[in-house]
Amino acid sequence: MSFAKAAEELRVTPAALSFQIKSLEDHIGVPMFKRLNRAVELTEEGRLLQPGVSDGFAALQLAWSSVKRRLEETILTVTAGPGFTAKWLAPRLFSFAQANPDIELRFAAGLRIMDFARDDIDVAIRFGRGGDDASLYSRPIIKEWSIPMMTPELAHKVKIPEDLRALPLLHQDDTQFLKPDLTWDAYFDAVGIGPASGQGTRFSQADHAVDAALAGAGAVLGRASLTEAHLREGRLVMPLKQAIWAHADYRIVCPIGTETRPHVARFIDWVLEETASIARLADTVEIIDRT
Repeated sequence: MSFAKAAEELRVTPAALSFQIKSLEDHIGVPMFKRLNRAVELTEEGRLLQPGVSDGFAALQLAWSSVKRRLEETILTVTAGPGFTAKWLAPRLFSFAQANPDIELRFAAGLRIMDFARDDIDVAIRFGRGGDDASLYSRPIIKEWSIPMMTPELAHKVKIPEDLRALPLLHQDDTQFLKPDLTWDAYFDAVGIGPASGQGTRFSQADHAVDAALAGAGAVLGRASLTEAHLREGRLVMPLKQAIWAHADYRIVCPIGTETRPHVARFIDWVLEETASIARLADTVEIIDRT
């Protein structure tokens, strides 16, 4: 509703903009604006035309961005959940940067459903059961499982599953969508010792629960994907051997065809190499299938 601001946005002079508007009105045959003393307003015809014009410009911008992103091979934008980004992706960024100095990796941590073109995202890493969208490339990278984890100091108190009742239990609410669920009650049931007490600190994000366990605040039903590095470093340990499948996995997802672009293919290969250690870790435990 400002000719001056519109001219500035379009990078033309106000006189050129006025000429374009006049040409539009002459072409359609009716005024699009009411010219007031210090403002302009859309006429009824202008209000009818505005939504379609806005959609048209948005479609052009989206197409333009898609083509530019297709040609851009030096920037790779990846989205993943906050927990996976904090505990798995970010700590390994240096490794990817060393192996691929020509690629600038950008993270967009979040859980919402992405529109790859609109949000300028190349690759998404998502946790769940996977989808059946034929327009998307979807490749499993981690088959998730969980097991009680804690600091070495607390682990001395745990010899059998029943010993967990003597420890503070750290609960995570970000996997409530899974069926069967991935909770302490589910674990206690799987190892045959009845329900958990339900007491203990609750966290909305798994990485926060892991941080609390690292600080010695209690035992966490740790997910292999988020804790493999801490286990390897000895900061967390698994005093028990019984684990449970999550019946969900992490997947690399992108539009069909994107996976063959050189910088995306290199990222996928790197992720597969880095996640191989989690698969090897599964060989050291007894994973209970709850199906």
